[in-house]
This record gives sequence, C-alpha cells and structure tokens, in this order.
Amino acid sequence: MKKFLAVFLTATVGLVMAGCNQAPAATTAAATTAAPAATTAAPAGDKLIKVGIINNDPNESGYRTANDKDMKATFTKENGYEAQFAYSLKNDEQIAAAKKFITDEVDYLLLSAADTSGWDSVLQDAKTAGVKVILFDRTIDADQSLYEASIVSDMRKEGDTAVAWLESQKLPEYKIIHIQGAMGTAAQKGRSGAMDDKAKEKGWKIVKQQTAEWNAEKAQQIVQSVIDSGEKFNVIYAENDDMAKGAVAALDKANISHGVGGDVIVMGYDCNAWALKELLAKKWNYDGQCNPFQASYIDKIIKDFSAGKAPEQKTIIMDEKGFDATTITQEDVDKYGI
Repeated sequence: MKKFLAVFLTATVGLVMAGCNQAPAATTAAATTAAPAATTAAPAGDKLIKVGIINNDPNESGYRTANDKDMKATFTKENGYEAQFAYSLKNDEQIAAAKKFITDEVDYLLLSAADTSGWDSVLQDAKTAGVKVILFDRTIDADQSLYEASIVSDMRKEGDTAVAWLESQKLPEYKIIHIQGAMGTAAQKGRSGAMDDKAKEKGWKIVKQQTAEWNAEKAQQIVQSVIDSGEKFNVIYAENDDMAKGAVAALDKANISHGVGGDVIVMGYDCNAWALKELLAKKWNYDGQCNPFQASYIDKIIKDFSAGKAPEQKTIIMDEKGFDATTITQEDVDKYGI
C-alpha cells in the first residue's frame, strides 16, 4: 500500500493568451497553448513511474486524436514512465478501467472522464490505495480532495465566447440548429449551457436541438431532417468541428449557401487545421479553440511530486480563444490548427 501524500495547492500562474470555462472553486491559473517542455528522462537510478491513462476514444474527433498523441509522446519509458492506456466513451467502462489500474498498483491515474458524475467511489478507492489522481481535459463532479490536480478547458467560457460572438452578428432573427456533443460530458454541458442561457435571454428560436455524439454523419442526418421538414434556419451551432462538417455536407447537398455572406452561419469547436482552413476560405463563420495539449503539464506535476515538491496550483485552466472567418489569418491556421 503506497503512502498517500495530502497536498494543498495554492499558487497562481500568469495568463499568457486568452481564457475559457467556469472554473472549479479552487485556485486557478491560465495555461498557454504552448505547453512547458516535458522532462526528457527520469532521474538516474529511479524506477519507472507507473501511470494508468483513461481517455475517450481517439477516433472521437481531431481534438481527441491530438490529445491522445500528445499523451503517448510524453508518457514513454524514455521519459521515465511505464504507461497503460484505456479508452471508452462510456462512464461505466472507464470506471472499470480505473479499478483495474488501481489493482495493478499504478502510481498515478490520469483521467479524462466520459461523464462528470459517478466518480466518487472509485476515486476514494484510489486515494485509499495511495494512487494519485490527475484530471485532464474534463472536470468531474467530485470533492477536490479526491484528486491532486486538474488540467482542463473552461468549456462554459468556450460556449460563452462563441454565443457572444453570435450575438454580435446582430441578425434580424435567430433560428438555430443546435447540434450537441455526447450528453453529460463537460464539453457538452458547458457549450450547451451557454447557448441555452443566451437563447432564453434573447428570445432566439432553437429550431432543433439534438445530440450527434460528436459524429459527422449523425450531424448531417439531423440537419437533413430539418431541411426536409421545411423549417427555416440561419445558424448551425455545432459543438465540435466534425459535427459542423457533417452539417455543412447536408447544406451542400441541398444547395444552401453558408459561411461569410451565405444564408447560414456555421459554428464549430476544436480548431482542427482543416476547420480553420474552412474559416479562411469563408465557408464557415466561427470556430472555438479547445486546447488538447495537457500532457507536459501533467508530466511536470508528476516529476515535482517525485522530487518532493508540491505542484504550484490545484487547477490549471487551459487558455483558449475563438476565431472569426472575417479576421482569421494563415498565421492563425498554422499556429492554432491541430
């Protein structure tokens, strides 16, 4: 049984870029898109640090592919780690994986939760076993004493930034197809919540609100169903780039113009390089950044623990921004595209 070290993290980090989500009730700090360089190797003579990494399916989206690639590039034997990976879009399967990693006596459990709830029991088991838990990408509804640190995006702020941009377009009327991500995820809750609140406040009409579970084909079907119904709409608010892409496929099939100067405003999230190119070509209107590069921050926290040094803060909020098709540049595409 490993000895558990209770650490209270309090310092703050300076803001370098632009920020995101309703931060958890703990000391927070903004992190730049460019993550700190990972330590290149474990100290001489040290054994490998065992980590169990629970993530969503890498094929879920371009964001997730980049996130998984970043984790695999960091948690290597060359960098002092013995890493095991588990993937699922289902909370119960992730919880089962967490229990196995605890049984395997990993030193750290790194978690990007499929759902925000249901984690208290297994995280308490981890704490009892002396396994330190670090959250990445997504927050959970659990007592902060059950994890050591959280490196996340501010999904609510991402949503607030996007809907504020949409409001600034001053359309004569707002008739919106709202394509949601996988229900219950932090990204869905934050991005949907922002749209729900703004639509209620401003009297915007939500023509259709339905989950496509991050999937392009399902998003295309949703938009096609609205087109077939004859219902009028002028905004597509998709909670990731892949779903925006699927929505646009339905528009193209129906010869409905979109983008700058078109009949339909298209909005996505994640800043895949191909999506930002759609903005640059003015075929889309807006894309919200979601920073996938958390691995080197986690690496630094773990190496600090190994050296007997407490991390500087409990929660790091990844710094993010939104892009408008009328102002985006090739430099933006090159710098922020994932």
